[in-house]
Amino acid sequence: MVLDVVKKMSSLRKISFLAHSLGGLFARYTIATLYSLETKNAGQTGASIVPTASGSAKSQQTSGLGAVAGLEPINFITLATPHLGVRGRNQLPFLQGLSILEKLAAPLAPLIVGRTGAQLFLTDGDPSKPPLLLQMASDSEDKKFILALAAFKNRVLYANVSYDHMVGWRTSSLRREKDLIKPSHRSLDGYKHIVNVEYCSPVSSEGPHFPSKAARAKEVAQRTPNTENTEEYHQMMEEEMIHGLQKVGWKKVDVNFHSSFWPYLAHNNIHVKNEWLHNAGAGVIAHVADSIKQQESRTCLAANL
Repeated sequence: MVLDVVKKMSSLRKISFLAHSLGGLFARYTIATLYSLETKNAGQTGASIVPTASGSAKSQQTSGLGAVAGLEPINFITLATPHLGVRGRNQLPFLQGLSILEKLAAPLAPLIVGRTGAQLFLTDGDPSKPPLLLQMASDSEDKKFILALAAFKNRVLYANVSYDHMVGWRTSSLRREKDLIKPSHRSLDGYKHIVNVEYCSPVSSEGPHFPSKAARAKEVAQRTPNTENTEEYHQMMEEEMIHGLQKVGWKKVDVNFHSSFWPYLAHNNIHVKNEWLHNAGAGVIAHVADSIKQQESRTCLAANL
């Protein structure tokens, strides 16, 4: 579909992605599929995209770091997306952190929502092969998941700190549990329910890896899931996914709907799914729009230098 639009609109030069929930995972897979080293105007010199500590990038008039659908990648933004899957404590909040429910969720998910359920619980595929979400935290011969992300000038994660019944704070903000701090209840000026903005520099690391120990743990998790072995397996996978995804810089925006009239609608408030029912998220949408405008201004300024 993306390629069809690009083909019909020959004037297009730039591309951005804005996705909610599972759409963020689909978007990450899509950009890896559409990534290439050449733009539509391969004979022209493009702007290289150099990742910075802010999760954004500076532009230089040299050969680029790649294109998506033949276009210059600008913004990659996700809202309440389970980047690390939904296994582990409180990653699927409607289970209330109850170990018995979290134990039952893993084997039942594939039966209820098919292959997607297994992928989110990291039990998809052959035991000897890494789950899809771990594959998406590294580059392979045919899919450049990290290079595609690095090509974007601006990468932003919006995450609900609480009240999101579908996606936990950790998985949507790419944080380890020990990195979570008590969330603020005070909104930033001009953006209601936006409580924190953090700029994370790229971190160089090896991996991600899928050692034989992980393969054995995956097999056990598939065959006889219980709290102990699934916890061990998920901790290994989560750390490896973070190792891969932190190779690019991110801007992380924390959202707290604690003071809204319907706080438990946070998962849909964050993108105002329904203008009347989920309008508490208007401040989040304003923040997204202003971030895009600011990036566009920086891009125009760099192009004129």
